[in-house]
Amino acid sequence: MQILHEYRELHGVWRIGTHYCHLKLDERRKLAKWIEAKMPISEIADRLGRDPSTIYRDIKRNRYTDGDLPELNGYHALVARDKYEQRRAIHRKMIIHPDLKAAIEDRLKAGWVPQADGH
Repeated sequence: MQILHEYRELHGVWRIGTHYCHLKLDERRKLAKWIEAKMPISEIADRLGRDPSTIYRDIKRNRYTDGDLPELNGYHALVARDKYEQRRAIHRKMIIHPDLKAAIEDRLKAGWVPQADGH
């Protein structure tokens, strides 16, 4: 994604779809604390300056569950960050293949323009 942002800065607006900023670790720490305090999601979203759907999505995707130790179940900031990073790494070829990333960066710097339609 960083390459796309750099491309946009160099060459103007170029969108592949919508994008939202994922929660940062400090936001996840606040979220975990406020969930534990049973604060309503709408208030958490207001305090973090986020849409409630972002909060619900992060809780759903990153909730820890353990069948053997159910007392540990819940939302934990570090677990949430690790789950997010694992999903991101699996789906990001440029993270998995640093040689590919370097080749794309070189081409962008040389003036290559990726096609928006994927061909």
